[in-house]
Amino acid sequence: MDLAKIYPELRIALVGDFCLDRYLEIDPARQEVSLETGLAVHNVVRVRSQPGAAGTILNNLVALGVGEIHCVGFAGDDGEGFELKRALAAMPGVRLDHFVVTPDRRTFTYCKPLVIHPNRSPEELNRLDSKNWKATPPGVQEALAQSIESLAERVDAMILLDQVDVPETGVVTRRVLDAVGAATRRRPDLFVVADSRRGLRDFPPVIFKMNRRELARLSGRGDDLPLDEVQRAARQLGDRNQRPVIVTLAEAGIVGAAPGADPVHEPALPIRGEIDIVGAGDAVTANVACGLAAGLPLRDTIRLANAAASVVIHQLGTTGTATLNQINDVLRSPAR
Repeated sequence: MDLAKIYPELRIALVGDFCLDRYLEIDPARQEVSLETGLAVHNVVRVRSQPGAAGTILNNLVALGVGEIHCVGFAGDDGEGFELKRALAAMPGVRLDHFVVTPDRRTFTYCKPLVIHPNRSPEELNRLDSKNWKATPPGVQEALAQSIESLAERVDAMILLDQVDVPETGVVTRRVLDAVGAATRRRPDLFVVADSRRGLRDFPPVIFKMNRRELARLSGRGDDLPLDEVQRAARQLGDRNQRPVIVTLAEAGIVGAAPGADPVHEPALPIRGEIDIVGAGDAVTANVACGLAAGLPLRDTIRLANAAASVVIHQLGTTGTATLNQINDVLRSPAR
């Protein structure tokens, strides 16, 4: 199957918490002391910004060459929102007809100061976050729900990413989940992949993507599930939802379980040097959605996702992405 020809024909809706990843590169050789406070001054010599959170999945969908990507989310009517929307609009294949800009929300922002040392990896300082702490306004929720109802009729796959810590303060609210559930009942063939940092317990029966600990909590088992227990719990969950389940296991790879079938396990690929795990899970999510929507069997899909994660963790000082060429290079490597 030639994915390089199939992926440009895919239409995917990405529903979730888009944020702005802003990197502040600090030159330690230019450090000063403030005359007013006596505190050290970190001089920023370069600022880089890119879409983060759901935007990290988007970056991977773009890197894979997906032809049409509909962003369903919101940003504040502020400088960070302007910067985020501009970054989204500049990406090939991205559609913003369903992206809401509202003065009732702040733009979700991760500000990441990095000390750039010569001849060594960047040193990340404490992150500065901007978030929303109150419930998403009903009008914004309703607009997002209507977008889901509209897009579900004309996309090949949908991805849900719930990135917020406080329920009902982000994009994936109860109203939005109800719209997703209704959409999957109308279109049982629609591939919907969901990931939530707070767990998937209250989600409708879609394709669950989670890590080992999240599966353990959802299934009522201990945190440290051995591989055979992961496979058993994933199959039970897949049979219950009648949808595949994807479980990431960090250095142990990925498990996939389809309803009524034996689970498959793809071991992690060898480490090729220093790593940074940020963004690996989002690369998995993007590749699972694309692989299944393209018609790949589950084993082949998680094999691609596993290789994508391997590419991403070797990209330091940024939230990385993986192209099809990079994924194929890793899979062809004799060291794997």
